[in-house]
Amino acid sequence: MRLFPLVRPLLFSLEAERAHRLTIDLLTHMPGRPARHDPALGVTVAGLDFPSPVGLAAGVDKDAEAPDAFLALGFGFVEVGTLTPLPQAGNPRPRLFRLPEDRAVINRMGFNNGGQEAARARLAHRAGRPGIVGVNVGANKDAADRIADYAAGVRAMAPVASYLTINISSPNTPGLRTLQEAAALDELLAGAIEARGADGPPIFLKVAPDLATADVDAIARVALDRRIDALIVSNTTISRPPLRSAARDEAGGLSGAPLRDLALERLRDFRRATGGALPLVAAGGIASGADAYARIKAGASLVQLYTALIFHGPGLARRIEKDMMALTKTEGHQSIRTAIGSDR
Repeated sequence: MRLFPLVRPLLFSLEAERAHRLTIDLLTHMPGRPARHDPALGVTVAGLDFPSPVGLAAGVDKDAEAPDAFLALGFGFVEVGTLTPLPQAGNPRPRLFRLPEDRAVINRMGFNNGGQEAARARLAHRAGRPGIVGVNVGANKDAADRIADYAAGVRAMAPVASYLTINISSPNTPGLRTLQEAAALDELLAGAIEARGADGPPIFLKVAPDLATADVDAIARVALDRRIDALIVSNTTISRPPLRSAARDEAGGLSGAPLRDLALERLRDFRRATGGALPLVAAGGIASGADAYARIKAGASLVQLYTALIFHGPGLARRIEKDMMALTKTEGHQSIRTAIGSDR
């Protein structure tokens, strides 16, 4: 991990998606046991005991090839996917762009993955190993019935998932975000809950940052009514704040540092809309212990990383944990649990 500053120029000399593929290939040869975490970082969400609130967001390990390697790098949990019922190639390449001057990424991947059957076999093979591994499910681009695709994904992946995430917030599958509308969302969640069954894993819902106040209130109401287990706030944004990098005009979802303030604002909106009755998972623009701790104080029980790993390397999770623990103690908290939602 200390070698990352030396390796990064080599990785950045490669096309972004090729560098990502190389990284995953290397990690598949580095199995390991979950890292140890300070007990004061432990958080319980949806009946699951997370050893640390710092997790890996979906999109990094799309096909569940290296979850144990990421746990060994210091993540408290890993979310794999997005996985669709059938394999699909995704959008044409190039579709992943680094914005180094902005510490950001634009992607228009389009749920490229090898399908749920292959990923389910990999996850079944790791059955019995320690570590929380969530599974993020989506719909195929050409699905005649997208709601049925989500139900099928829940049914297929429930036996191998610590929790399931319903991802309706990607901007790269045309029309997908319309499932965030109240009536469609209610039907979707009803189908997912039925497919999960009485003894299945918790269900999380991942939402977009590009929501008006009325949208936030409607989503929160449906989520509470359907008694889902947590909300992940948020995915990439289709908005474009001022950017400096050459790839700034590429189409797709923007992630990284420019998303930080918007994602934090949306987290606060959902905290208000749910009244603290629903656990929140924060994602988007988190690159430091201060960023992560700000989300915890704003009401998040867990946080997830992705884009910052590209710029800061594989030691980021451990550094964030260390800095979060220092901030927790500085503010007089005995554990991260009492810091959740403390900034009111």
